[in-house]
Formats: sequence, C-alpha cells, structure tokens
Amino acid sequence: MDMDISIIIPAYNEEKYIEEVLKVVTDIPGILEVIVVSDGSTDNTVQVAQKYPVKVIELPVNLGKGGAMMAGVRGAKGKYLLFLDADLVGLKPIHITSLISAIENEDLDMVVGVFDSGRISTDLAQVVAPFLSGQRIVKKEHLLGIDNLDAARFGVEIELTKYAVKHKLKVKEVVLEDLTHVMKEEKLGFVKGFAYRMKMYWEIAKNVKHG
Repeated sequence: MDMDISIIIPAYNEEKYIEEVLKVVTDIPGILEVIVVSDGSTDNTVQVAQKYPVKVIELPVNLGKGGAMMAGVRGAKGKYLLFLDADLVGLKPIHITSLISAIENEDLDMVVGVFDSGRISTDLAQVVAPFLSGQRIVKKEHLLGIDNLDAARFGVEIELTKYAVKHKLKVKEVVLEDLTHVMKEEKLGFVKGFAYRMKMYWEIAKNVKHG
C-alpha cells in the first residue's frame, strides 16, 4: 500500500486524546504525510503533536471544523485526503487500512468510515445519521470545489454529503468496528458538554435545511 494520501486531523484542545491517534497514524506505511490542524487550541495540543513526525498547522483563532479541515486541505500534497477526528477511541491500523483499501481497489471519489459498535454511550448523531462521520477519504479536487466548506463549522460532513449527491460522486461506506470517539460531556462536563452538543446539532440542522 503506497498511495498518494495525506492524513488531516483537525484538533481543538485535544491534548488528552490526540496522542493515541498519532501513535497509530504515524506508524502506517505508505502515507505521504500527516497534518494536524490546531484550530485555535489553548491547551498543549500543538506541543503533543510536535512529538510526532507530522506537519502542524496552527490557526490563531478557532474557525470551526470546516475552516480547520480546509486549512489542512490547502496545505496538503496528497491526491487523496484522509480526515480523522483527534479524539478517536480504539483506533487501530486496520481502521486506516480498510478505508485506504476501499479507495485503492475501487474507482471511488469518497469513502466514509461508519462507527459500528464501540462504546454504548456513543453520539446520537452517529446513531441517527452515520454518514456524519468525520472519518473519510476524499479526492482533493472535490474538496477544492466546495465553496462554503470553510464556513460549515459543525455541518461540514453534511456539506460533503450534499456535494457528493449533487455531483453524483462514487461513495462507499466502510464499517469501522469497535471505534468511537470521546463524547463532549466527557471532555467538558455534563452541562457544558450538553450545551456544546446542542450547538453542534443546530449547526447540522441549519446545513440540512439550506441544502
């Protein structure tokens, strides 16, 4: 496996979790580069990332996931871009290689990694709409063709999905078994985490409405 792939990891205050992701991705053979985009982090996310052989892009202010992803896109060299969340729990090399194998062996424009089992307390968004997954490979040319992706803070996956449908892209879902991510309530405490989640769902709903 030796494809023209850049891995992009948007991260906002993920010092507690990003290291477990970087341990895995920096040990995958054949990857062109790994890019961590610190989205205005105020903790030690950058310092943790710099311990690994990755390119770190530091954004001075928090732009939201769409803005962070596009900063990574503009700095990436790969023809294919593999996006991963910085707070994944249970990430293994097989999760990465299964995504790559799908796009390597088939003529696809996008591969979406869907959580299967993982922990019981998974995100409602992943249960209701698994295509909202942040784990996906996309041809770089398509990302450069989406005008408003920078502004899509939490609705970035919706924008990608709408673009794929509109342009009739070839998309495949790949199940990522026993993989999930840290819930906002665990990071921020219940009250702040719940409020953050409601804001996230509101942003997603707006993107669906304007689709």
